[in-house]
Amino acid sequence: MKKNAEITIQPLMEQSIAIINDTNEPFSIIGKILPSFSNGIWSYEEELYNTPTEIRFPDDKLDWSTYIDSSEKIVLLAFHEDTCIGQIRLVKDWNRFAYIENIAVKKSFRKSGIGHLLLEAAENWAQEQSLIGLSLEAQNDNLIACRFYVKEGFVLGGVDMLKQSANPKIDLTLYWYKIFPETEGSADEQG
Repeated sequence: MKKNAEITIQPLMEQSIAIINDTNEPFSIIGKILPSFSNGIWSYEEELYNTPTEIRFPDDKLDWSTYIDSSEKIVLLAFHEDTCIGQIRLVKDWNRFAYIENIAVKKSFRKSGIGHLLLEAAENWAQEQSLIGLSLEAQNDNLIACRFYVKEGFVLGGVDMLKQSANPKIDLTLYWYKIFPETEGSADEQG
């Protein structure tokens, strides 16, 4: 499927709460990121697994109504006709980034531009909130997602070895950032 006028992205509304976890489907684990830090710069190599596996995150059980009509956080849903096919969940972080709590696309719509459209909508929301960029974290074994973030302009900004200590299957948490280019006049406004 290609990007077309049949895809709409809209903020979460009360009537959509029941379908919000519909986008939470299994995804493939094909390898992992092996980060390294040298001269103040993060870089990484990829290690592919011989046998890919599939996992699925548990459904989120949140008070979804707090994301509706909030200036501090938002859930944006992608629809193909009347079917929810993707979501991105954002909160204003203390560091003036819009932190992406979750991004998910239904399996049958992956690699069709839906993730890009969701990130584009997230950027628009963040810029409307006068934030400086997007941030997110991912486990180092979620290689496909990490490749997607890089393709979308994110850079690796840090690594945490302890955050997932309770989960023996996860080695590292990776912190990804996309800093918006300064727009004309923004320096003047702050100065």
